[in-house]
Amino acid sequence: MNTAEPERTILIVEDETKIAQLLQDYLHKEGYNTHWINHGDAVIDWVQQEQPDLILLDLMLPGKDGITLCQEIRYFSGIPIIMITARVEEIDKVLGLEIGANDYICKPFSPREVMARIKALFRTLSYRQQISIVENQLVTLDEQRILATVAGQALDLTPVEFRLLSTLVKQPGRIFSRSQLMHKLYEDNRVVTDRTVDSHIKNLRKKIAHHYKDQELIKSVYSVGYKYEELGGDGFNV
Repeated sequence: MNTAEPERTILIVEDETKIAQLLQDYLHKEGYNTHWINHGDAVIDWVQQEQPDLILLDLMLPGKDGITLCQEIRYFSGIPIIMITARVEEIDKVLGLEIGANDYICKPFSPREVMARIKALFRTLSYRQQISIVENQLVTLDEQRILATVAGQALDLTPVEFRLLSTLVKQPGRIFSRSQLMHKLYEDNRVVTDRTVDSHIKNLRKKIAHHYKDQELIKSVYSVGYKYEELGGDGFNV
């Protein structure tokens, strides 16, 4: 009897064909959908487009290695990641670097152990997700999946646009200067201008207006910056 939710997709990033096929067989038996990538350079684009529910990520890969991939994924997504390593001595390095992995498994491993780790991780994240969702009458932000909806409709946002909307929505009525928003949007401390923030605000407004035209939720404050505000009060729950 399958115990997994059928809509959950697990990405397997593994260059050893036999191991990847073994994992796929067990995951399919548990009711998960899977996708397999055997080269590190192909991972980021696929993850950004498809947003899997979990990633099994081998440490040693052709192209980008698992540590690099984990760090890059964490820049734009909170997708749960289980690292897989064939070298026990790498474990301390993986954990010590604080690269953002949720768990690790050593080769050789039991497929049943992998399934147990996956289920345990999903249970933990399901609980945490209950406190990582910000919602009110119009906007819902799911930070675990980097998903925003307005009036019940999903917004097609870039990671930067999501961070911008999240910053504003979490503190309705607060006026943020462009400088404050720039620090929130780019974690790599890149140099950007005020016009960059204005451009993201413009795009965000267009995407919101596509689903909700009754009022402008992101308001300009002349010569200061921007704020998020709804008619009828805040009413937020976190």
